[in-house]
Amino acid sequence: MGIPMSRQLIKAGYPVRVYNRSTDKEDRLKAMGASTAASPGKLIEQTDVLVIMVSDDAAIDAIFNGDNGLLSAHTSGKIIINMSTVSPAISERMAHLCEQQGNSYLDAPVSGSVKQADEGTLVIMVGGDEKAFNEAKPILEKMGKLTMLIGNIGAGNKAKLVINTMLSVYSQGLAEAVVFAEQNGIKTEDLITLLNNGAMGSPYIKIKGDAIINNNYTAAFALKHIAKDLRLAKDIGLKSPLGNIAYQTFQDAEAKLGEEDIIAVIKQVRD
Repeated sequence: MGIPMSRQLIKAGYPVRVYNRSTDKEDRLKAMGASTAASPGKLIEQTDVLVIMVSDDAAIDAIFNGDNGLLSAHTSGKIIINMSTVSPAISERMAHLCEQQGNSYLDAPVSGSVKQADEGTLVIMVGGDEKAFNEAKPILEKMGKLTMLIGNIGAGNKAKLVINTMLSVYSQGLAEAVVFAEQNGIKTEDLITLLNNGAMGSPYIKIKGDAIINNNYTAAFALKHIAKDLRLAKDIGLKSPLGNIAYQTFQDAEAKLGEEDIIAVIKQVRD
């Protein structure tokens, strides 16, 4: 996600400086015109607005509090935009630490995957101070087709967990429909054609239906990430019937299927 998002900013004419734990990704961005920094601490010293996109709370804690982390730099007047899908609690903690240094923090997770990042059509939901949001909005709008301030710190994270809970239910529902059709002698190709030409049709069914038909479970959004997101959703109160079922299905699937795409949940359903 980080590479295509950075590419959108480079295309828009922003001077982009990057830090990544794996230098091969840095090299790809350097070839597009970006410069690099030696650490998160050096990066924030050399930028006005810093965008973070990592996998989980532990990675966020390391970026902020690790050796040469963001908080080691003692900067002020910066805007830090955390676009990762993480817990509202860690956003609240990091926002407080940023505020103590005189910096602003926004949680701004995205709805969309690699394709939408490539196209600059992500949906971005933001929690934080309105003034900081308005300053950051022109940058965010280069990466997404919709950028909305949802509420205070953590609100963006909460909205993303709501959306990803629905995503998990939708993915499991599609998987169960395909398996049910198979059990009744209906070809998967025919079912997907019927779905895509009816009221249930959607880009998601087309993309994931094609993945099932082609037995292609290369991760666009890894199953382990939705399993993690459902754990975070549980932490903020998820207890609905379908939510609970999806939670359990994806937890059970994670050990075996975690590195595959979310729609690999069909393998769990078949078992």
